[in-house]
Amino acid sequence: MTVIVTDDDLDGLVDTDALIAAVRAVHVDEALGRAVQPVPTLTETGPDTVLLPMIATSHRLGLTAVKILTDARANGPGDGPAQQSTIVLLDARTGARRAVLTGGRITRERTAAATAVATDALARPDARVLGMIGAGPLAVEHVTALRRVRDLHTVLVWSRTADRVAEFRTALRKREAADGVSPIEVRAAADPRAAVEACDVLCTVTPARTPVVEGAWFRPGLHVNAVGAPPRPDHREIDSAGMARATVVVDSREIQLAKSGEVRLAIADGSTTPDHYATELGDVLAGRRPGRTGPEEITLFNSVGVALQDLAYAALALDLGP
Repeated sequence: MTVIVTDDDLDGLVDTDALIAAVRAVHVDEALGRAVQPVPTLTETGPDTVLLPMIATSHRLGLTAVKILTDARANGPGDGPAQQSTIVLLDARTGARRAVLTGGRITRERTAAATAVATDALARPDARVLGMIGAGPLAVEHVTALRRVRDLHTVLVWSRTADRVAEFRTALRKREAADGVSPIEVRAAADPRAAVEACDVLCTVTPARTPVVEGAWFRPGLHVNAVGAPPRPDHREIDSAGMARATVVVDSREIQLAKSGEVRLAIADGSTTPDHYATELGDVLAGRRPGRTGPEEITLFNSVGVALQDLAYAALALDLGP
C-alpha cells in the first residue's frame, strides 16, 4: 500500500539531530559507491517555468527517491509558491511504491540539515556569529539546524524589508519555544556587506538572479553556505570573486557543473575552472579529500540540493532505515 504524506503530517515528525546524521550518512554513501544520483535534465514547461526530476538510489537503504521539482518564477498570489515539489519513494529492488510525499517541508529541513553537515565539517570550531542573507522560512530552519553543530550566540540577518526581519524573529522564537532551546540574539544588518563582514558563518538563502554577496567582503576564516539560488544556470547569490577566493566544496560535482549559476558563471568569465569544484561533501566526510586546512582559510559549501537528501528524510519519516 502506498502511503500519502503531506507537509502537515511531517510537522515535528523528524528529529533535527537524526536528520543531520541521516544526511551525513547518504553523502558518505555516495562517496563510497553505496548510492547514486544522475544529473537531472531540466525541461521548460511554460514561458517561465521549468521542471526538474531528481533521482537518487541508496543501495544501503534499498530505496529510490524521485523528486519532481517545478520552478515557476512568474507565479502570482493565486498560483502557489514559485517552487513546488513531490517526492515518490520506491523500493529500489522491486520498484514498488512505498510513499508519495509533498516536498515543501522536506526540502526546507533537508537543505538546512545539509548545511549543518557542511558547516560542521568546514567551519572553524570557534564560530559563534551567524550571518543570514534572506529571512524566510528556510532561514529559520538554518538557524535551528546550525545551532546543533556550533555554539552560536548571535544571528545577523539581512532582508530587503524590516517587516521580513520582524517575521523571521517571530517565527524563530516560536520554533525555539517548540524545541525548548534558549533564544539566540537576533540583530538586523544594515545591508548584506555588514552581515558578511561581521560573521563567522554565512548562509545565503535567497532566490537571487544577480549576486547579493561579493567575495571582496570575505574575511579570513569565514565559512559560507550558498544555498538559495534555484537550479538555473543564470542565477547566483555569490559573485565570481567569492567563488575564486574560497575553497569550494559541493554537494554533487556533476550536478553543480550542469545546474549551478555560481559555478557556471564563474567558469564562464574565467574566474575559476571546473577543477575548482572537484571536492564533494561526501569526499570530505569520508576522509578522501581535505576540507578546511587552516584557521585563516575561506571555505564555501555550494548547494543546489540533491535527491539523496530527500531520500534520507523520507526514510527517517517512514521509519525505513536499517
